[in-house]
Amino acid sequence: MPRPGNITVTGVGLAVPGVTTPQELLHPPPPSAGPVDPTARIGRRGLRYLDRASQLALCAAHDALRDAALPSSDDVGASDDVGASVAVVASSNLGNLDTVCTVTADIAEESTDRISPMLLPIASSNVVASSVATRFALRGPSLMLCNGPTSGLDAVHWGMSLLFAGRCSHSLVVGVEPSNTVVERLIGSPGSLFDGAVALLLEGEETARSRGAEPVARLGPYTREGSLAACVSHLTAQDGEAFRAAGLWLTDPAPGTRSGNGTDAAPALPRHDLAAAHGEASGALGVLQCAAAVGWFQSHDARGALLTNGDDHADAVAAMLISPVRGDG
Repeated sequence: MPRPGNITVTGVGLAVPGVTTPQELLHPPPPSAGPVDPTARIGRRGLRYLDRASQLALCAAHDALRDAALPSSDDVGASDDVGASVAVVASSNLGNLDTVCTVTADIAEESTDRISPMLLPIASSNVVASSVATRFALRGPSLMLCNGPTSGLDAVHWGMSLLFAGRCSHSLVVGVEPSNTVVERLIGSPGSLFDGAVALLLEGEETARSRGAEPVARLGPYTREGSLAACVSHLTAQDGEAFRAAGLWLTDPAPGTRSGNGTDAAPALPRHDLAAAHGEASGALGVLQCAAAVGWFQSHDARGALLTNGDDHADAVAAMLISPVRGDG
């Protein structure tokens, strides 16, 4: 069973327009980048009735499993015991909103006789997590978080918690948000929303080393508090050395993390808001930040990064420390 401070990232999967590697996440995609085509990425099988969020999640999950060299049901010769020990934790606040709105509108206009039986299962809010688990035959715990701006980091935390509790040997954490006409109409931000997915494969460092996998990052302490200042206080109490070693702050555009408390909490850290490059990522943001930190570690002589989501003036702020494994394993 992994110990705190011993959970590593061994695989990263991306379904982000114009992005092929984690290093590219810190930069805007080329102007010519078009939306991700799931059919071109993983084929048509099983995609016909799925909403876009679930399709994007499958693309990212597929690549994360491959990157971590963990066999899945898409691989010839995968053994049953692999899938039995892998948990899926997905995060999306908008997820299958298009399906839900379409189904409810059709029922209101014409009654339930209009609804295809194939649409009802995918109208459930947990369809992203269940679709990933089903496609890749992952039979560990399956969780879906729809938890506001902190949802992505919360999902990473729950993926770690399942490992700490011995409920699984690996956690596949997926953050995804779709951009479509239904989402844009309800959110009111056409053209400024993230349309993609990111996946991380988490496991204890001993587990990774024993199967010959190479960890690319180590997850540090996580906290969820009422303000950024409280998060910083908690993280410094948990691991002050790691906090002081951080060289980058991946934040979001919320007022509570852009000014005021943010300036006081981390005065020496350069900030990077991924929304400026990829659009507002909502429930996918925390997972996207972890992947971007991995890319930053791979291209810089980095010691660690601080990740924060949320707003002092809203429900909560979540924060996490992440560091490279390079040279210390």
